[in-house]
Amino acid sequence: MRVNLPPKNKDNQGFYEKMRGLPGAVVQLVKQQAAKFMTSSELAEHGSSTPNIEIPLAAQDRLEKALHQQIALQHGGVIAPPTTVQEQQIVEQIIAQTQINNRNNVTRTQAYWACYRDYPELHWALLAHMVSRNGGWCMTDLRGELMPHLLNNDATEYIFSFLERANALIFQDAYPQLLLYAESKRRRLNLFHLLPHLHISAWMLPIWQEFWIYQDSALLTIGLIVNEQHYVEERVVQNPLYKQTVLDTALFKTQGWLQLNHVGFPFRSTSMDPPQPHLAGLILENFSKLSERIEFGKSLYAILFGAPGVLQGALAFASATPHTGSRSDYWPHLFAPIRKTPPDRKYQERLDGHSLKKGAAPFYSPPLHSAWPDRPMAPVERGDWFKLEHEPLQHISSMKVPRAFDLTQDLCLGLSKIELAVLSAQAIKKIIR
Repeated sequence: MRVNLPPKNKDNQGFYEKMRGLPGAVVQLVKQQAAKFMTSSELAEHGSSTPNIEIPLAAQDRLEKALHQQIALQHGGVIAPPTTVQEQQIVEQIIAQTQINNRNNVTRTQAYWACYRDYPELHWALLAHMVSRNGGWCMTDLRGELMPHLLNNDATEYIFSFLERANALIFQDAYPQLLLYAESKRRRLNLFHLLPHLHISAWMLPIWQEFWIYQDSALLTIGLIVNEQHYVEERVVQNPLYKQTVLDTALFKTQGWLQLNHVGFPFRSTSMDPPQPHLAGLILENFSKLSERIEFGKSLYAILFGAPGVLQGALAFASATPHTGSRSDYWPHLFAPIRKTPPDRKYQERLDGHSLKKGAAPFYSPPLHSAWPDRPMAPVERGDWFKLEHEPLQHISSMKVPRAFDLTQDLCLGLSKIELAVLSAQAIKKIIR
C-alpha cells in the first residue's frame, strides 16, 4: 500500500525522493489507530458492568464535619502541640528515612512498593508505585533511542527537571505520612497529631484520623490524591520557571506524542495474546488543570483496584520486576537497557505494528542510573494549600471504573508517532542541507 502524493514538479521532486521511506510508517500508524478503536469498543462492551468503588455517605459526612472543625482551628490560630522527646525522635527518624529514599525515581518507587507490601491497606502506596514507574520511564525516554532526535539539550534538561521535581516533591510530602502510619501500627498508638511537625497539610489530619478508626482505604486514597495534586500545584504547575520552560511551550502543549501524559499499569496474564504484558491505564488530557489531575488520579485508582484482573496482574508484575527506569522492564520485546546501535547512526524505521521488523534492533531504553545522575533536592517551599474546605471536598466521592482502560494500543500508537516524527525530522534536515 502506498500513499498517493501530489504530482511532482521541479521544486518538490527532491522532497518526495527523500520522503520515499515514510509511507510504511504512515500505513502502520493508520493500522494501529484502527486497531485502537476496535480494542476500545470491545473493552467498552466488556466493561459495561464494571463495579464502582464506593465512599459511604456516612464517611463523607464525618469527614466534612471534621474538616470544618479543622478550618475553625486554623482560623483560631491553633498551632501544632509541642512534642515529647520520644515523639521528636520519631519525627527526626521519619525525616531522615525520607531523605534516604528520596535520592531518585528508582529509590522512591521501591519505597512505595515496600510500604504497600507491608501494609496492603495503604492502596495509595501501590498506586504511587505504579505511577512512579511511569515517571521513571518518561525520564529515561529523554536519553533513549528516539527523543534525542527530537529534543535539544535545553529542552531535555527542562523536562527532566520538571518530572524530577514533581516526583520528588510528592514523595517528600506523602512518604512521611506512610511512615507515620507504619509507626502508629507498630506502637498501636495514634500518632497523627505529629503530622504538622512533618509539614503536612491540615487537610490530611482528619483523613488519617478517619482511616485509623474505619480503615476505609478508598477514602484515604482519594484524600492523598487531592493533597498531593494540591501540593504540587503551586510548587510545580504554577511555578514560573516550569511554566516558561515546559508547561507553556508548544512542545508540551502537544505532549500527546511525547507520551508524558500516558499512565499505564503493566499486568501479566498467561491467558492474554500476545503474551507480553498489556497495560491498563488512561491518558491525561490537560495536565495544567488541577481538578482534572485529581479526577484522573481517582480513575487510575478505580482501574487498579476495581477492574477485574488488573490488580492481581499488576501485583504479579511489581513483585517479579524490580523498577529500573527502563521500558524493557515491561516490554523487553521492544526495548533493551543496553544500546544495540551507535547513537549517531541515521535512524531506520523499526516498528511493524506491535513488534519490531525482522532483524531490527530493539529501542534503547536505559536504566535510570545510566540516563541521569542523582541530583540534590532543592529546598521545599513551605506553606499549606488547605484554606477552603468546599473545593477539595467535591472530590470525596464514589468512583466508577472507566469502561475502556486498555492502554496497550495507545502506547504502541504513541511509539509509532514518535518514530514517524523522527523519520520526518531526518528527511526535513536532509532537504534543508
